[in-house]
Amino acid sequence: MLPLDVKLHWMFVAVLLYGLYIKNSVSPRVQNINLSKQNFSGNVPPCDENDCKDAAETDEYKITVFDTNITYLCKLCNPSGFNDNQDDSIIQPDSSIIQPAPPNNSPETAANVMNNLSSLVDTMGNSSIASIRMGNISGVIARLPKENHTELNFGVSASGDMHMLKNNNNSGKGFSRSVQIPAEASAMAVKGNTTFAAVLLFPGMFKDNPNSFYLNNEALGIEMGTEISNLSHSIDIRYTGVNMTGRIGTCRSWDGKGEANWISDGCKTKEKNGIIVCQCSHLTFFAILMSPAPTNMSSTDFKSLTTITSIGCGLSIVFLTLALFMHCLIRKGKASQTTQILTNLFVALITLNLSFLVNESIAAMGNFAVCVTIAAVMHYAMLATFTWFFMQALHLYFILWKLPTDVKHYIRKISAAGWVTPAVVVLALVASSQYDFIAIYTDDGNTANMCWIPNAVLHQVVNIGYYAVVFIFTFVMFIATLRQIVLLKPAEKKPKDSSSFRTNFFSILGLFLLFGITWAFAFFSYGPMLTPSYYIFTILNSFQGFFLAIYYFRSSKIVGEDRSSMSSTNTMRSTATLNTVVKPPH
Repeated sequence: MLPLDVKLHWMFVAVLLYGLYIKNSVSPRVQNINLSKQNFSGNVPPCDENDCKDAAETDEYKITVFDTNITYLCKLCNPSGFNDNQDDSIIQPDSSIIQPAPPNNSPETAANVMNNLSSLVDTMGNSSIASIRMGNISGVIARLPKENHTELNFGVSASGDMHMLKNNNNSGKGFSRSVQIPAEASAMAVKGNTTFAAVLLFPGMFKDNPNSFYLNNEALGIEMGTEISNLSHSIDIRYTGVNMTGRIGTCRSWDGKGEANWISDGCKTKEKNGIIVCQCSHLTFFAILMSPAPTNMSSTDFKSLTTITSIGCGLSIVFLTLALFMHCLIRKGKASQTTQILTNLFVALITLNLSFLVNESIAAMGNFAVCVTIAAVMHYAMLATFTWFFMQALHLYFILWKLPTDVKHYIRKISAAGWVTPAVVVLALVASSQYDFIAIYTDDGNTANMCWIPNAVLHQVVNIGYYAVVFIFTFVMFIATLRQIVLLKPAEKKPKDSSSFRTNFFSILGLFLLFGITWAFAFFSYGPMLTPSYYIFTILNSFQGFFLAIYYFRSSKIVGEDRSSMSSTNTMRSTATLNTVVKPPH
């Protein structure tokens, strides 16, 4: 800062210059007065470098005309190492608008301020950009060109000063918040007969909730004089350096009408490495609600389930790969239709387990494109697994009801349905940008990041809904086959022994795994069954590939396919059918 005596000296000079200019240019009455740096050109004596050497780079001299609520900035000297173009990313305002501070910082007051912005345009004179100050409210208002619209960028410094930027590359420029308005919004505003865009920062607006608060207790208001909504290119509001420990940020907006009701509609929240980006399709008030992070599970359960999953998926990958190797190397030429369908299920399970194991590591890389890729691959593998559960049951249905399975290209048609159907769903989600980073929270405040579908509603509809359809059909087929085992007895009575019981048990277990009924434990993830269902679901499904591979090895050594046995009697046909489906042949 400058020494006090130097400040008084230059303030005295400024006042004299101001008085001379007023005396020579305006009458004693109150009138509109247009002052600018150019008005003082040539009238300011050369600056003594010794007077400015201790000045801070942000020091400015202001000449204020209180009668018109307009302040014009005038730099009287450039301190050492400082010049007017210190930051070439900032567009300096032509003038500043000063108005009295509003009575309070309530949302209703903020709405009134934004509604009256159009009246400030008339006070700008020939200025194209003006800064706004109303007590602790700061902002920038800019005139819009009638054509050749470009995106508008604004930045807010840590101290709350608003600036208009030449571009959105504010990295390293000291802006903790930034706003990017697409050219599409400017074009819509001009079409609606408005000529300005304004961004204001309203500190002190918060919701009275002890368990949640708005980031920095502030809201950003964006106004263009007309309703702007349904933008194809989003308005991006970016906050950097946000402490997310134990909290989760959600972008909220309020339309400025009636009681302040902050909702998340029309905005997407993207959070990564302390940066929160709100992508919104409309203009209004915006704020970020910081709520306690939801506790998905305890840290102890999370660690235990992670260990179980890693072991189960690892074993499943190894044994399923070995089973596929044996099939391709030894038995491919002798494989039945059932076995060929089963090997497709093996491929889907291997892909699912592998993509799940690497998902967290890829999410930690922070590369969005790679994250979307692994999320899409894992989602496709999961839906393909569900689909092949369905195909297993469908094939059994054809056999039980003696429908022909020797049609031309039967396996190719089954394979096309098994692999193409989930691809359609995944491609639709990729096209609509539904894959992103998500966070899993534990009760100790730690998080684990994954690449998945952050939209909980979409996850329920697509994944739970998809599996529900599969489950209904496979469960009906499971009950029908179980009835064959339990109710139908061999024509010739045979004494019961432990081997027949064991055979029936493994047959039922095989169907249970082949039809993916173990995934139905996800339906019980509520209330007191939440934690137990996590463990049951994790154990059965992470080890599912391992169990299926063991079953494949065991049954392929014991049971061969004997199609002629299916035509003997109804009872023998049922037994042969079960063996054909559940026990893969050589």
